[in-house]
Amino acid sequence: MAEVKVHSDVTGTAWKIVVSEGQMVEEGDELIIAEAMKMEIPHVAPESGTVKKICVEEGASISEDDLLFIIET
Repeated sequence: MAEVKVHSDVTGTAWKIVVSEGQMVEEGDELIIAEAMKMEIPHVAPESGTVKKICVEEGASISEDDLLFIIET
């Protein structure tokens, strides 16, 4: 099994995490909604797999390229 790391592509706030560890996700499923400059920016699963680790907490500040999730494929 391989691990896919999902990084933030914006600087802002981890507004809402919509998955949990151990949850199966399909490519394109929403993982988290970030808030930046009063806009909601969804981050989606790049591949299908299982959410192995959530590396951020709701409400936390995030920067571009921060590690958000690890998905096991």
